[in-house]
Formats: sequence, C-alpha cells, structure tokens
Amino acid sequence: ISEPEIAYLCAGASAYFRTPVTPEMVVWTYSGVRPLYDDGASAAQAATRDYVLTLDESGPACLSVFGGKITTSRRLAEAALAKLAPHLPPERSETKGWTGRAALPGGDFPRDGFADLLAGLQRDYPFLPAATARRLARAYGTRARMILGEARGMNELGPVPGADLTEAELRYMVACEWVTTAEDALWRRSKLGLRMRPDDVQAVRNALAGLVGA
Repeated sequence: ISEPEIAYLCAGASAYFRTPVTPEMVVWTYSGVRPLYDDGASAAQAATRDYVLTLDESGPACLSVFGGKITTSRRLAEAALAKLAPHLPPERSETKGWTGRAALPGGDFPRDGFADLLAGLQRDYPFLPAATARRLARAYGTRARMILGEARGMNELGPVPGADLTEAELRYMVACEWVTTAEDALWRRSKLGLRMRPDDVQAVRNALAGLVGA
C-alpha cells in the first residue's frame, strides 16, 4: 500500500473517532488491485464495478471476462457458462443455477444456525477455550471438525506456535487451503498475524517446514 493510500484511509476512519487514527498507528498493511472495465468513465471511482463478458466467435469461441470480484464469482461463472452454452456439450447433470443452492465448504448449516454450530463444538470439544471455539466456527464452519477430529485435549492438536493456532489447524490449512508459507497462514487465511510476535511467526515457519510437501 502507498503512503497516500494509508493517509486517505486513516483520514476516513478518523471521521468516526474522537482520537484521530494516524499512519504511525498502522502495524500491517496490504493492497489489492481490482480490474475495472473501461467504460469511458472520467474517474476510476465512477467506473462500473460489474463484470463484462465479451465472446469472440471469429474462431474457436474465446470468452474474455473484464472486472468482477470474489463475492460474485459464482454468479459470474454462471453468466460465463450461459454465454458459452452454444459452444459446449448439452448439460448432463446439474440444473441451471445450482451454485446458488450449494453451500460453500463448511457452510452447510442453516443461515441462523451459527449458535447451534458453536454450541455443538463446545459440547463435543469441551477443552477448547471459548474464544478458540468461536474463531474456528466462524473461520471454518462445519469443517472445524475436520481440524479437531478425535482430539480430547489441546495437547492432541499439536504444539501452539502462537496465539491459539495449533499444528492441527496448520495441517488443515496445508491440505485444504493451499497454504505454503507463514504469510499464507497468518494473513491470507486467518489474520492471526495481528496477534503474533516475530518469534511466534518463526515458530509457524518451522512448523510449516515439516508439513508442506510432507
């Protein structure tokens, strides 16, 4: 992230606090780039945030996708397939719009069922600190049980490199979340880096060295 961007965000946040938020308070940053379709808008802020699909049929069908974001990825995929449908074999199994009814990994519980999900984890894994049980439920949903398995105590989840991250959770991240580095685990996947000291981060690196590629 650039210094002007940091200053801009701090100024925006400061409008809501009695004590201003200043760049010196920032402990970690990241910056993302969103591809926007050039619709002729005079400023990036005014450009459309919708995705745009362009199909070139002059040769083998080539679909170009402009814009889009991860929160609309399923709808974008459906729109892309609809555009390509004339060039693809007939649908064989799934009905149109099936992704709108399919749960994301770990999300196979009712929309108002988080309290029951959390209560179930606390009942079946009473050794978990309340804050850890809540974090695992929020981060992994029903897949939290894939991490906890048959454990009957925190010691069975492996060493804790820092915060409340366990070796069992790291093992899951490597197997199911494409985690290969400490930065993957602590920032991209969990944001637990906010709660770790440098020696904790090194402990995570050491733990991952024995898990990645194992």
